[in-house]
Amino acid sequence: MAFSRMKIPSVLLFFLLLFHWMPNSGGSQQDTCQTCRDLVNNFNKGLERTQRENFGGGNTAWEEEKLAKYANSETRLLEVLESVCSTSDFACHQLLEQSEDHVEHWWFHEQQPHPDLFQWLCMDTLKLCCPSGTYGPDCQTCPGGTEKPCSGYGQCDGEGTRGGTGLCMCHTGYGGPFCSECGDGYYEAARNDSHLVCAECYRACGRCSGPEDTSCLRCKRGWMLHNQRCIDIDECGTDMAHCRNNQFCVNTEGSYECRDCAKACIGCMGAGPSRCKKCNKGYQRDGVKCLDVNECAGVMEEPVCTEANEVCENTEGSYRCVCAEGHLRKEGICVEDKPPDAPEKGFFDDITDDEVVVLQQMFFGAIICALATLAAKGDMVFTAIFIGAVAAMAGYWMSERSDRVLDGFMKGR
Repeated sequence: MAFSRMKIPSVLLFFLLLFHWMPNSGGSQQDTCQTCRDLVNNFNKGLERTQRENFGGGNTAWEEEKLAKYANSETRLLEVLESVCSTSDFACHQLLEQSEDHVEHWWFHEQQPHPDLFQWLCMDTLKLCCPSGTYGPDCQTCPGGTEKPCSGYGQCDGEGTRGGTGLCMCHTGYGGPFCSECGDGYYEAARNDSHLVCAECYRACGRCSGPEDTSCLRCKRGWMLHNQRCIDIDECGTDMAHCRNNQFCVNTEGSYECRDCAKACIGCMGAGPSRCKKCNKGYQRDGVKCLDVNECAGVMEEPVCTEANEVCENTEGSYRCVCAEGHLRKEGICVEDKPPDAPEKGFFDDITDDEVVVLQQMFFGAIICALATLAAKGDMVFTAIFIGAVAAMAGYWMSERSDRVLDGFMKGR
């Protein structure tokens, strides 16, 4: 029977299947079992979805017979398989391609005697999974037994798959190879034949017999046991602390921290400029503190900021040379900061809209006079043009802006 699915080149499919089914690590065996489990779960959902299809809902014998035929038909099988794997789930498509004949055989011949498809396909036929409480290639029993693996307080690695180590990964507070005892930092608060309750010790205790700080049997790192109490170790007062140069040690509960010395210090015994072992460059000792030297106050052996138009500006632990007020640095020297000379304006640079209108009147007035003279074919063409231009200019100069334009004209702009 051919299923309608995405086609994969046969050569590529061969190598993919070879890689996927070759003996591999426990992790990949567990992933393959989960893929098979998901495939079967989606198959069962498809059966539920198609359970009442092709059935009108009546009670006639014809409809009952039709439903019975559809229930175990190839048509229904194809409809279910169409939705078993999502489009992007390549592992599911790969597994379905591998188990195509098995699924078809189960559907038509094994469904009645073996109704559990997961057990028949994933466990017994493909041997990808194991029963609950077992693990590994041969489905070995997990520590603690199949009924209660890892005493019920942990997870058997690889349980239910053909992979894994079978080691117990205990829940928080529990320990031991079977997770049947309390782990470090916990004590037995209650126990009977079937249950164990582990509670947390006092925070400094590694092992304890109760919740009190006086119940410690062993201490965590950074603490030491004294009269069944765990006392914090001051690592800063011992050789246990390892801080870098120019750092100091600060004790904390069960540990310590390394913090940077103040900028004024070269080596220190604590925080701040008063705990310096030696003052850093740019600082000097004043009593117990290392204070900033004001190099701009003339305390240096050689003068500072000696270039023209430079002044000294003090900074923390140093100084810098900046340009004096009204100056800026150009090409390494301080020059006067003055705006560049503005270029001279032309005659029309700042002309206003009203002045533009007047100039247009002048221009068109001269044109009209010239055209009128030419139309009359007179001998006074140039005379008429000149008279028209003079008249228009005279009208403009008589306006309220004539003084400014005339002044610009007289200056040649």
